[in-house]
Amino acid sequence: MEVSALGFGAAEIGFENTDDHTVDALIGSAQDAGLNVIDTAAMYGESEEKIGRALHSRRDQFLIFTKCGRHLPSRSNPLRFVACAQQNLRRLRGRAGEYESSDWHSRVLRSNIENSLRRLKTDCVDLIQLHSCSEESLRRGEVIEVLQRARESGKARHIGYSGDGTAALYAIECGQFEALEISINVADQEALDVVVPLARHRGVGVIAKRPIANAVWKSIKRPTAAHLQAYWDRLQELRFDFLQAGDGLETALQFDLAAPMHTMIVGTTNPAHLRQNAQSAEVGALDDAQFAAIRAHWKAVAKENWVGQM
Repeated sequence: MEVSALGFGAAEIGFENTDDHTVDALIGSAQDAGLNVIDTAAMYGESEEKIGRALHSRRDQFLIFTKCGRHLPSRSNPLRFVACAQQNLRRLRGRAGEYESSDWHSRVLRSNIENSLRRLKTDCVDLIQLHSCSEESLRRGEVIEVLQRARESGKARHIGYSGDGTAALYAIECGQFEALEISINVADQEALDVVVPLARHRGVGVIAKRPIANAVWKSIKRPTAAHLQAYWDRLQELRFDFLQAGDGLETALQFDLAAPMHTMIVGTTNPAHLRQNAQSAEVGALDDAQFAAIRAHWKAVAKENWVGQM
C-alpha cells in the first residue's frame, strides 16, 4: 500500500459522537490535504458507522484500517454470553491479559469483522488488525487464523497487529503479520529500540499511533486516563525545550516523521485542527541531529517502567 505520512484517526469521532456534518467535513479536509489513511476500530463507539456514511463515493480515495477484538457482541447476541463466560474462566485461571476486555474466541472476532464491513459499507477493508490482544492469545494462534481467513476470503487486503510491548515483539517474530500499529512519540520511545527496527527489517509496515502524545503537555492538571497520565508524568521529567518554547505540535510530528515508520495516525474532531496537523507535517522530518538529540535525552531520563502505552 502507498500510504500518506499522516493518517486520520477516527477514535474521537466515535467516542465523542461527532455529528455527520462535521465528519463529512473532516473527510473532505483529509482528502484535500492528501491524507489517504483512515484508522478506526470496532470498539470506537459509532466511528465505523460515521466513516461508512461519510465516504460515499470517496471509498476508492482512502485506505481503511480497522481493528477487531476488545468489542463484545450486543446483549441479545448469544455470542456475548459465551464470550463473558470464557473470559471469566480465563480470569479465574489467571490467564486473561490486562487488555482482554472482551473474549478472543474466533467466532467473536469473525462477528467483529463482519459487522465492521457492514458499518463501513464496504466489502473489503485494506487492513484488519488485532486490537491489542495479549502475547498469550497470539501464541495460541486462533486469533491470527481468523485474520488470515478474512484475507483469504477477500474481506481484508492485509492483516496486522495493533499493540505494544512483548506482544508487539512476538507479532513481528512470528512472521504472520504485514503491519504493526504501535505507540511512537516523544514521550513513548521504547518501541524505537527493538520492535520497530525488527519490523522494518522483516518488511512489516509500521503505523505510529499517538504521534503527538495526545498533546498532554497542554494540560495544566494531570489527566484522568491512565495512558495520558503516563505521558503527562514523563513529560514533567523530560522537560523538552521545544515544549517550553511553544512549538510542541510541529516538533512532535516532525519527530515521528524522522522515525522509521510509514504512516502516523492523528485523531481530531475539528477540521481546522486536521488541516493544522497536515500543514505541520508538510514541514518535514527533523534533521538527524535534532532527532538524535531527542532520542539521547529520552535515554538519559527514561525509567525502566516507561514502556509502550496500549
